[in-house]
Amino acid sequence: MKKIAVFGNTGGGKSTLSKRLSKITNLPLYVLDKIQYQPGGTKVSYEEYKGIHEQIIAKDQWIIDGFGCLETVWLRLAEADTLVYIDLPLSLHFWFVSKRFVTGFFSPPQGWPENSPLVKSSITSYRTLWLCHRRLTPKYRDYVMKMRSTKTVYHLQSMRHISEFWDLMQTETKALN
Repeated sequence: MKKIAVFGNTGGGKSTLSKRLSKITNLPLYVLDKIQYQPGGTKVSYEEYKGIHEQIIAKDQWIIDGFGCLETVWLRLAEADTLVYIDLPLSLHFWFVSKRFVTGFFSPPQGWPENSPLVKSSITSYRTLWLCHRRLTPKYRDYVMKMRSTKTVYHLQSMRHISEFWDLMQTETKALN
C-alpha cells in the first residue's frame, strides 16, 4: 500500500477514514476538497487543480481523499495500487450529510477548506448524493470488481465492513512493526 485512493459518494466518511489511515500507515494525505477550494469556498481554476493533482499522483506515496472531478478521478484510480471504495446505502450517506450539516454549526466539517460556507456546501452535498448514486456508483462498482485481480480493493458497503477494515489495518500495521 503506497498509493491509496479513497473514494465514494459524499458524506460516507472518506475524510475521517483517510485521516485515520494516514496516521496508521504514515502515508501523506491529500484532501482534494482542500486542493480544489480555497479557504472561504472559492474554487481554484480547473487548470491549477489538474496540475496539482498530476503532481500528487506522480509521487511515490499518497493517500488521496475525495472526488475532484470526473477526469481526474479515473486517472487517480488507475494510478493507485489500493482502492478504498466507501459504498454505503444511500440513506446512510444522506444521514451523514445531515449530521455533518448540523454539527458544522458547532465545529467545521472535517476535510473541508477553512471557512467553507456551510449551508451552500451542504446543499451541494445533498444534490451530489443522488447524482453520484445514479451516475457514478454503478461505474465505481464495475471498476472495483474489474480491478480486484490487479489491485488491492476494499469495497466497504456497511459500517461493519468499515470496522473490519480498521481491524485489518491495525493487525497489518502491528505485523510490519
